[in-house]
Amino acid sequence: MPLLSRRRAMTRGASLLGLSSLSGCAGETLLQPDLDADVRSLPVIRARTDRIDRITVCLRPFRAAGPRLDVEQVERKTVVHNYGHGGSGWSLSWGSAKLAVERALPVSSRNIGVIGCGAIGLTTAIVAQQAGAQVTIYAEALPPFVRSARASGSWTPSSRIARKDAVTPEFATRWESMARYSFSCYQNLQGLPGHPVEWDTFYGLHSREPSAPHTDPIGFASLDDRIQDIEPQGNLIRINNSRLPYSEVHKKPNLIFNVTGYADYLLRQFLERGGRIKILTLHHPSDLTALPEPVFINCTGYGARALWNDNTIVPIRGQIAWLIPQPEALCSMSFGNVYVVSRRDGIVIQWMGTDMGFGYDNTDEKPDLTEARRGVSIINGLYRNMGYNI
Repeated sequence: MPLLSRRRAMTRGASLLGLSSLSGCAGETLLQPDLDADVRSLPVIRARTDRIDRITVCLRPFRAAGPRLDVEQVERKTVVHNYGHGGSGWSLSWGSAKLAVERALPVSSRNIGVIGCGAIGLTTAIVAQQAGAQVTIYAEALPPFVRSARASGSWTPSSRIARKDAVTPEFATRWESMARYSFSCYQNLQGLPGHPVEWDTFYGLHSREPSAPHTDPIGFASLDDRIQDIEPQGNLIRINNSRLPYSEVHKKPNLIFNVTGYADYLLRQFLERGGRIKILTLHHPSDLTALPEPVFINCTGYGARALWNDNTIVPIRGQIAWLIPQPEALCSMSFGNVYVVSRRDGIVIQWMGTDMGFGYDNTDEKPDLTEARRGVSIINGLYRNMGYNI
């Protein structure tokens, strides 16, 4: 068959399967000559343990009742809390910031202090600036030396956001408001230099090998059905080619955060608007009385467990193995309880454990090389079973 005709035939076959589009995956994938069109559509991640350049661990700040957004007095200071977002901090940051700032403005619309400089703190500070306030961030660390810098970087607004038996109708409505507002903000951040926020293509691969279901012993709330109208749902495609290690693919657009560039963008936006940062370690809420602002927004995330003695925060350990970036293969996928996001600032590979309770109430922030290699090896095996030598 002539080369041009062969290419046309392959493209037509892939289109019929619904797998030929690679929006969000730059460049050509590595083709093996004997593989067919449905293999061709999947970007090739060079998942090898010798490409791991670092391993990071994050403790997600989970609260059964959801994020804390109430107001309290500390002597003469007013504190608005904005922490406890589980695995949804980046996703909900704009909507959560909007609610927190609305609670702070009646106390002072001119001077606001923000405690913490992670995903929630930076976004809250900018929203307060947009409302006309002069803002000072008080933090003991700046990006990238904050826990939220170790996030996988996907739009996951209800990931470990609350426990379903603790969710009230009021919370569900508030969550929906936060998610919708945040999503609208992210649409206005598309196309910026460096692509801090962008869309890729997600491939949810269902293995042909029998496996135990990924159960949820904690009972996390799932609220995504409330915002299905704004999220692309994609297609579920059945794969009849038994040579492939997966029997179906859930393919959809996926909103991701290139966290390194995005955090840098937020930090620059804050400073360019006249924001100030003071490196400071707070040991007790009463330390706020020595600071000049009349109102503070507490965005300390997991740090609030110690600072505010808040034992309602339960850590959920999450570890990421980072591979060297592959600009030609920007995408995300899940396979065999492993989640992958190939971002511009690195390839995130996270072993999700045997059930959704994996990492629950685990305070260990020491990297586990065995766990990291396990996730990478599973993705390596996926491609080897498709005939690739990566």
